[in-house]
Amino acid sequence: MTAFRTLDDADLAGKRALVRVDLNVPMDNGAVSDTTRIDRILPTIREISDKGAKVILLAHFGRPKGRDDKNSLKQVVPALAHALGRPVTFVEDCIGEDVAKAVSAAKDGDVLLLENTRFHAGDEKNDPDFVKALATNGDLYVNDAFSAAHRAHASTEGLAHALPAYAGRTMQAELEALSAGLDNPARPVMAIVGGAKVSTKLDLLGNLVKKVDVLVIGGGMANTFLAARGLDVGKSLCEHDLTGTAREIEEKAKAAGCQIMLPVDAMAAREFKAHAEHRIVPVGEVAADEMILDAGPRSVEEVVARLGTVKTLVWNGPFGAFELPPFDKATVTVAKAAAKRVQDGALVAVAGGGDTVSAMNHAGVAEQLTYVSTAGGAFLEWMEGKPLPGVEALRKG
Repeated sequence: MTAFRTLDDADLAGKRALVRVDLNVPMDNGAVSDTTRIDRILPTIREISDKGAKVILLAHFGRPKGRDDKNSLKQVVPALAHALGRPVTFVEDCIGEDVAKAVSAAKDGDVLLLENTRFHAGDEKNDPDFVKALATNGDLYVNDAFSAAHRAHASTEGLAHALPAYAGRTMQAELEALSAGLDNPARPVMAIVGGAKVSTKLDLLGNLVKKVDVLVIGGGMANTFLAARGLDVGKSLCEHDLTGTAREIEEKAKAAGCQIMLPVDAMAAREFKAHAEHRIVPVGEVAADEMILDAGPRSVEEVVARLGTVKTLVWNGPFGAFELPPFDKATVTVAKAAAKRVQDGALVAVAGGGDTVSAMNHAGVAEQLTYVSTAGGAFLEWMEGKPLPGVEALRKG
């Protein structure tokens, strides 16, 4: 991608590279329980190390209020070193004399992990003095943490103005995938937006109707749109106070030439639990004591058929309560159809957001789509059309 400085533009040999990564990984009994975020940063670390630079990793962990052992990055070191296949030296702080000594003692190619940047209030405040203290230990800065790019913090944005700054390989892959998704997509473009509430995705929907050709709305959000069309959704999750907003979004879509697709049938049940007794009904025939827990087979057929006519897919949020079988059918079926088209070379499919990653893993297609973003808030803000401070700072001047 030519718009951003990448490692291809960096002179690394003999340099001290401050590398911002995402190590905010889930833990279970003191051990990392999911290494996805660690695995994503390995190519960047290895490349910088192999090109002869000292790799000085910066990351946050949790939401500490000052120094706090249970939010120490020390506990991530064994999993990181194992995945990397080389030693990782841990330093008990991220600024100060001990860091300077550790960096000075390191050999070219060595990997160091500094302590949680958020142990210092200056990180989230993007405090100039804290930026300066971090920058003292580096000759250049590499940002490989797209998931934190929507925050203008010292370690995600401030450093990019204090040192020569570059996108790491994971950041680069994310930016290239996102550009292919919405910034400069092959048309027609379909967006699938699911999840529980319209209220959390108003900005997203408002941006998408201007940018995509087809907007598929699923999950609890769809119920609010169905109610706005005068249909009774029983005791389904529904924001009845936002039906007026739903109608406004439909009007904006119509004006922009964007087709909105809603479920035409549903899997309705009286209980919210796995394998609950259920029936398939047209969306207008949901009983007062029933709730919609997934889109029905006709709805899925329509979405899959329309998916066969588009060249780009952007996906955020599941169709139904995919954690509870059999209410995962719509999400899994559409995900597999999308994956097949990607594998056939007919579709660019970019998915992201917490529940979406889980849903794609559940469907077994995460590795088959063009790109699955593990960034929650940053991915959502990008879909909303908002500039991301950590990304903007990497643009070529």
